[in-house]
Amino acid sequence: MLNIIDRIPDLLDRRVPGRGRLLLVAGAVMLAVSIFLPLWQIHLVAPQYQEGLDLYIHSHKLEAGNEGQDLKEINNLNHYIGMAPIEEEDFAEMTFIPFLLGGFALLALRAALFGTVKSVIDTLVLFVYFGAFSMWRFYYQLYTYAHNLNPRAPMDIEPFTPILLGWKQIANFTQYSYPREGSALLLGAVVCFGGAIWMGVRTGANAEETDESESEPAVA
Repeated sequence: MLNIIDRIPDLLDRRVPGRGRLLLVAGAVMLAVSIFLPLWQIHLVAPQYQEGLDLYIHSHKLEAGNEGQDLKEINNLNHYIGMAPIEEEDFAEMTFIPFLLGGFALLALRAALFGTVKSVIDTLVLFVYFGAFSMWRFYYQLYTYAHNLNPRAPMDIEPFTPILLGWKQIANFTQYSYPREGSALLLGAVVCFGGAIWMGVRTGANAEETDESESEPAVA
């Protein structure tokens, strides 16, 4: 155990090879492109809405299907059950998430420039924390919307929690919630960062094995 701890500084200082740096550049591009693509989609289906109502969550905006009409329909339905209308202004994080994603893209390019395992791990840890917090914040907003119901609403319905991932029956509606292209790119960036770290650690290990074999005395 102590031997592993003693080797941590060496592991962090190892160099990421050229292919690993290309992965970091690819990850940075994925982060930048994800800003302009939907991260998540909520799809509602009911007998009176056979084609469904769609809401797309971007890093910087909410976008509804049917040229924005779906959000109006969703808010009309929310009014009947006492739920507050969904408005972009309520999602304050959309004003800075695009800048954070751009910042992580720059950190990934910085890691590619410095080329050390430590710089990549720093970027990956910060990004994973950001991703976990963003998912918690998304879930918390869904929970808040569906639990703060107006008791004087036309329809009396028990507070509920919309599904974050998957599908759920809510009254006569079926709600589907799933990630979209932007989230796939964010996951791809994580894979790129992890691959760069693995390459850096393995390259250093191979170099050590080579040095040890060269230092062994020849047997007559």
